[in-house]
Amino acid sequence: MSKGRHDSPFYPPSRPRSVEGGVKARSVRGAIGTSWWSARFIEVLEGLGVGGRLQRGRNYARRGQVVSLDIDAGTVTASVQGSRPKPYRVRIGITAFGKAEWAAVEEALAGNAWYVATLLAGEMPADIEDVFTAVGLSLFPRSAGELSLDCSCPDWEVPCKHLAAVFYLLAEQFDDDPFRILAWRGREREDLLGRMNAADTAETAGQSAGAPLTEVLDAFFVPPVEIPARRGAAARGLLVDQAPPVDVTVRSHPLAEVLRPVYVALQASAGRA
Repeated sequence: MSKGRHDSPFYPPSRPRSVEGGVKARSVRGAIGTSWWSARFIEVLEGLGVGGRLQRGRNYARRGQVVSLDIDAGTVTASVQGSRPKPYRVRIGITAFGKAEWAAVEEALAGNAWYVATLLAGEMPADIEDVFTAVGLSLFPRSAGELSLDCSCPDWEVPCKHLAAVFYLLAEQFDDDPFRILAWRGREREDLLGRMNAADTAETAGQSAGAPLTEVLDAFFVPPVEIPARRGAAARGLLVDQAPPVDVTVRSHPLAEVLRPVYVALQASAGRA
C-alpha cells in the first residue's frame, strides 16, 4: 500500500468536484447500518481501528462522490471523485475462501433446516458467524492485517476519506443484500442458494409420509430445531424502532415517537404474561 504526500497546512483544503449519478448514501445522519449484519460489520471495523475514521468519508458518501462500487470475490473496487479531475482508484481486499472451505461451510448450513429456510428466504441467519467459526473460518475480518486498503490519492492517512466513503457505502450495500458479504468471501448468492435449495429438496424427497397427524399432535407445534437467538440491538429493541423510517408526523411529532408508548406497554404486558 503506497501513498504520496499527506494533507498538511501547506496544502489548503479543497472541495471535491461534483458528480452526476454517483453512488449516494441513503442515510443523512446517525448510524451507518440498520441491519444486524451491517452493524456487525461496522463493529468489527471499529474493533480493528478502522471504523473510528469512517466519519471522514461520510460527507463524501452522502454527496455522491463515489462514482462506482463493485464487489467481487476478495475485492471491493471503487472510483471516488475528489478535487482533482481524475477520480481516485480505491481497493479493499480480503481473502476469498476456496472450494474446500466453502464446501465445509455449506455442509454445516445444510445440516440445519433453520439455516436453509432462512437463507432461502433471503435473510442472514443471526448466528451465521458461529457456523464459520466452527469450521475454522471467519465471516468478518479478525484483524486489520486481513484487510488490504489502497487508494491512489496523496493522503497518508489510512483509511483516507475516499476509502472511508467506500466503507460507509459498503455497509449500506450489505443492508440491501446481505449475500454481498458472502460474495466478498467468494460465494455468489445464486451458487449458495442453489446448493441450499438442492439440500432442502433432497431432504424433503427422502422423508417418508410419516405418522398420521392424530398420532403426533403432542409434537406438531414443536420446532424441529432450536431457533437461534437474535443478536444485536434489533433483538432487544421495540418493533417500532426496527421498522424503516416513515415520513409521517402527528401534530409535528414523528409517527414512531407517537406509537412508541403503545409498544412499550405491549412489551411490558407480554413480559407479565
